[in-house]
Amino acid sequence: MSTRTITPSPVSGVANSVGQFVFGVGLWLRGFVIYVRNPRLMLLGLLPAAVTGALFLAALVALAVASPQLADALTPFADEWTGWLQTLVRASVILALLGITALVGVLVFTGVTLAIGEPFYERISEWVEDRCGGVVNPAEVSWLRSLRWSISDSIRTDVLSAAVGVPLFIAGFLPVVGQTVVPALGAALGGWLLALKLTAGPFGRRGRRLADRRQALRGVRMATLGFGVTAFLAFLVPLGAILFTPAAVAGATLLTRHALGEPTDELGEPADEG
Repeated sequence: MSTRTITPSPVSGVANSVGQFVFGVGLWLRGFVIYVRNPRLMLLGLLPAAVTGALFLAALVALAVASPQLADALTPFADEWTGWLQTLVRASVILALLGITALVGVLVFTGVTLAIGEPFYERISEWVEDRCGGVVNPAEVSWLRSLRWSISDSIRTDVLSAAVGVPLFIAGFLPVVGQTVVPALGAALGGWLLALKLTAGPFGRRGRRLADRRQALRGVRMATLGFGVTAFLAFLVPLGAILFTPAAVAGATLLTRHALGEPTDELGEPADEG
């Protein structure tokens, strides 16, 4: 009696990937709902994000003001070109500069904010964990060690983002590709790295480091991208990084539980912390 091996349909594979991506978007939205329904959690998370945001906003404004001069300095070969071609090239340079700044800036902002507000975001994350059934055998990690792990892992992620961001910056000069494909790749990369950063707390609560996060999140790659890209784009909205960091922390806690096969459904309606 012969047996047939059933090969999954490419269409069903794509549909499943899309479904997982949408599920990841849903995790971010659930984190946002938890955030807005609990005023005290909102206040806890906004304070450190506002402090960091003020510093980064000043740096971003300074870069935007200086970007024409930077573009001129980076393209001396275009000094003798005709007006429209020179404008096109230097406008592309400005966009590329702002693009790599957005990629690296969002990640650095997140790392600094999580470090400054570690006790606040830890409380938000623990509250979400408790609503979903808690953590079985949590690791006994001191606050100082947890902070040291967070800073170390964050720096490694930032170095990776800068290393990949440079080729993207160069590719940003290419006509059409630099304005379409490169931003999409940047959002995907930024989303993935942002998810790695935001899940540091809940993974650390289980005694797991960066390598463990990478392995676990790769197992739910599309859901991770759905969550991460949504969070990344939300952070690019003016004041979005300040307003949405607590929501992203809550959603990242749900993503961690999903990646580790733990329940993400709440045991009851969230109690108002306010």
